[in-house]
Amino acid sequence: MDRKRVLVTGGAGFLGSHLCDRLIEKGNDVICLDNLFTGRKENIRHLMGNPYFEFIRHDITEPIYVEVDQIYNLACPASPIHYQYDPIKTGKTSVMGALHTLGLAKRTHARILQASTSEVYGDPEIHPQPESYRGCVNTIGPRSCYDEGKRMAETLFFDYHRQHGVDIKVIRIFNTYGPRMNKYDGRVVSNFIVQALKGEDITIYGDGSQTRSFCYVDDLIEGMMRMMNSRDGFTGPVNLGNPGEYTMLELAKTIIRLTDSKSNIVYKSLPQDDPMQRKPIIDLAKKELDWMPSVYLEEGLIKTIDYFKNLLV
Repeated sequence: MDRKRVLVTGGAGFLGSHLCDRLIEKGNDVICLDNLFTGRKENIRHLMGNPYFEFIRHDITEPIYVEVDQIYNLACPASPIHYQYDPIKTGKTSVMGALHTLGLAKRTHARILQASTSEVYGDPEIHPQPESYRGCVNTIGPRSCYDEGKRMAETLFFDYHRQHGVDIKVIRIFNTYGPRMNKYDGRVVSNFIVQALKGEDITIYGDGSQTRSFCYVDDLIEGMMRMMNSRDGFTGPVNLGNPGEYTMLELAKTIIRLTDSKSNIVYKSLPQDDPMQRKPIIDLAKKELDWMPSVYLEEGLIKTIDYFKNLLV
């Protein structure tokens, strides 16, 4: 009687596939929707024979008609290489995807969660970042297709909540890593690990002093599901991330040590609008969701390195 029918858009991606796993484990009936632009069937192959799992190849820029109780909207390229490949498509995915999933939630009276991002804070002038911070984003830069697309999606979620009473939840995801990351996605953890395992130069953009906070995927999925099932009327947005802060140089040296690599570190120019600092304040998640990360960086990196070792072999 407690089984829910749950739609996960972007369900074949890095985060989406882990979420599908957890939802199935919890006894839900899962519909995984993905156009496979960045998602991969390999991420969900182990679920294909499960009678409570269904995969639909579909682009969320087009309407989808299903009957569901909950919707997790994760559909959107998340790495700079992928979201800048077709920036117009990225913007459409964020905006049209939000409109179509919100319309579905309105029709079916489903609760819907938006996977927003710390990128809504841009290159922050406040550090660390609370949910109340409105951000410092360049509206016309090469990253704005993603940053502004996600900001507009948040706007649509709250407009649907105020105007139509749609039951919404909004999270802002900070850098997340773990198994099933795409080795070609250009994100810093996967880049450094693959370069270290291959013995190639590790590429740092800028002088290596810029900072990020890294959350292991299991912790992030736990926070996401707690937010979906949080008390009525609590909409967020809520920061989900690990407040541990590391420079790019610290991360590179840690990965070189953990992989026992002979790679050298080389420096290249910092891309336009790349944030210098990124660290979440997670007090709201602690209070409302009783959530905080439990996996330390080195522990999560070892698991991720093992994954990429097998992948490269």
